[in-house]
Amino acid sequence: MLLFGAAAAAALWAIMPPRALSQSHSQDQSAALSKIAPWVLQHTADGKEAEFLVVLSDQADLSGAEALTTKQEKGRYVRDMLWDKAQTTQGPLLTWLRERNIEHRSYYIVNLIWVKGNRDMASELAARPDVLRVEGNPRVRGIPEALSVQEETSQPERVTTVEPGITYTHAPLVWAQGYTGQGVVVGGADTGYRWTHTALKTHYRGWDGTTGHHDYNWHDSIHNSTGNPCGNDSPFPCDDLGHGTHTMGTAIGDDGAGNQIGMAPGAKWIGCRNMDQNNGTPARYLECFQFFLA
Repeated sequence: MLLFGAAAAAALWAIMPPRALSQSHSQDQSAALSKIAPWVLQHTADGKEAEFLVVLSDQADLSGAEALTTKQEKGRYVRDMLWDKAQTTQGPLLTWLRERNIEHRSYYIVNLIWVKGNRDMASELAARPDVLRVEGNPRVRGIPEALSVQEETSQPERVTTVEPGITYTHAPLVWAQGYTGQGVVVGGADTGYRWTHTALKTHYRGWDGTTGHHDYNWHDSIHNSTGNPCGNDSPFPCDDLGHGTHTMGTAIGDDGAGNQIGMAPGAKWIGCRNMDQNNGTPARYLECFQFFLA
């Protein structure tokens, strides 16, 4: 016999004493609480809101990639499997969030949803059977503070040489054999990139010699910064601290006039900004990885 609504509740109450019902509810609450990371509990105390990552129980099985031969085949397979899993499993949860006007963002490189909410919201989400756990999304300082730079009064000399670090690794010997990184695309996730820098511009995959094309060559995962010199969702590569420009220079930098600062001057590069003036979060890092995979 099937019972619905009030009839079902009355039947349950008749066969299960109040103490048992209370114990059952307490067990459910305890089970949901165990799925919430301590960071989330700490940062949602006293009615505060925090950013957290709702990880779904159903994650993609990527083992089939082992049977594929090429890097491109493996990459496409992994991307498609992850995308399909997110599309087929996140619907009910996304609807639930939209109906409550809760700020959220969907990801697929891990089957999860970024959410901004309070403790009650985190508890409700953790109680769902399709949710594996609720993790925190803390802001983390990504790079140690740089030493102050002394003011230089004289004009710098024109540099037309291979940087000592590049020479030390014997990279020029590899170049002499014809291997400069040609055919390779380096993906950098950092504080952003000053793509017009003379050592980087001609190596940017989005530069055709006349115009910059940033679609598929650049992504900005900073959506909610305040007072950042690059703003939010920059449509073109921008570096809000300088570190990313430096690291990409170490990878591929060459100004074409003898100043060789990069290990692989024959390579191209694309970039993603995953830090807001040195502050990163797991969601920002995931978003850049997702961009590179796609």
